[in-house]
Amino acid sequence: MKKTNIAVLGDGGWGTTLSILLSGKGFSVSMWGAFSDYSQYLDKKRVNSKFLPGIKIPRSIHITSCLEDALYKKDLIVLAVPSQHTREVLKKIKKTGYSHKAIYLSVTKGIEIGTLKRISEIVHNELGNVKLAVLSGPTIAHEVALGVPTTAVIASRDIRVRKFLQNIFMTDRFRIYTTDDVVGVELGGSLKNIIAIACGISDGLGFGTNTKAAILDRGLAEISRLGHKMGARVNSFSGLSGLGDLVTTCISLHSRNRFVGESIGKGKSLKQVIEHMQMVAEGIPTTKSAVALSKKYKVEMPITQQVYQVLYCKKSPLKAVNDLMTRKGKEEHL
Repeated sequence: MKKTNIAVLGDGGWGTTLSILLSGKGFSVSMWGAFSDYSQYLDKKRVNSKFLPGIKIPRSIHITSCLEDALYKKDLIVLAVPSQHTREVLKKIKKTGYSHKAIYLSVTKGIEIGTLKRISEIVHNELGNVKLAVLSGPTIAHEVALGVPTTAVIASRDIRVRKFLQNIFMTDRFRIYTTDDVVGVELGGSLKNIIAIACGISDGLGFGTNTKAAILDRGLAEISRLGHKMGARVNSFSGLSGLGDLVTTCISLHSRNRFVGESIGKGKSLKQVIEHMQMVAEGIPTTKSAVALSKKYKVEMPITQQVYQVLYCKKSPLKAVNDLMTRKGKEEHL
C-alpha cells in the first residue's frame, strides 16, 4: 500500500482535505488545479485561503496545474472537480494517454445537466471500462481536515476495488464503510443538496425546528422514490450517503447549499448569492437535473419542484411554502 501513488484532481476544499489526509498516511500525492495562478499561490503559501482557510498544506504534497504532471505514473486518481466540469476534465485526461490500470474514485456530488448522468456514468462514457468507485457521506471538508471523527462510504461494483480504497482512506478519525450500490450512493450524495437549499430557505424565513424536520423527512422520501425508480436500493438512503449526508448538509453552518437557501429566504436573488460565493454549491445545477429526472421517471418530488421554482423562476419562497402546505391531503408514504 505504501507504494500507491495518488493524484487528486481539484484544489477546492474537499480535494485539498483529501490530499492532506492521504499525504498524512504516507502516500505520494499530487494535487492538480485548473488555474495555474492559484496552483502557484497554493504551492508558495501552503494554505488554501479560498476554500480551506487556516489548514496547512504539507510540503510533501506536489501541487501543479499541469495535468500530465499530476497523472504521471499514478495508481489512484481522485476526481474532486465540480460536477458540471467533470466531463471536460475527463476529456483532457484522455488526451494525456491515461492509464487504464489506474483506479478512478469520484468524490463529487452532482448530476450533469442535460445528459442527467451521474459522475460514474460520465467517467465510463469518457474513459471506458476503467476501475471505478465513488466516495460519499456526511463529510464537511473543514471538519475532516481538523481531524473531527467522520464516517463515509465507498461504493464500487468491484469488491476488490472498494476494499482496497477502504484501506487507503481509513484512519482513526476517518472511518470508511463499503457497499456495491453505486447508484444509491451517488444519488443520495447529489439530491440531498436540493433538500439542504430548502432547509436554508426555511432558516432564512425564520421558521423553526418543526419545519426543518418536515423538510428533512419528506425530502428523504423524495430522494428514495426517485432512487428506487433509477435502480438504487431503498435502504441505501437510510445510510451515510442518504440520511447521514442529508442531516449534515441541512444543519451545518458550513454547508454551501444551506447557505444558498438561507440567503434566498432572506430576500437575495440567486444571481446575487452566486456572485458572492467562492465555492460551488452543487445543489443549484442538481436541482435542474432532478426536476428533469422526476419527469423522466414519473416520480413526484414536490419539494424539489418548489426549490426549482424559487431558484429559476423567481417564485416567492413564502408562496412556495404555502403551495407545499396546501397540497391535497394524502397517506404518508416513505
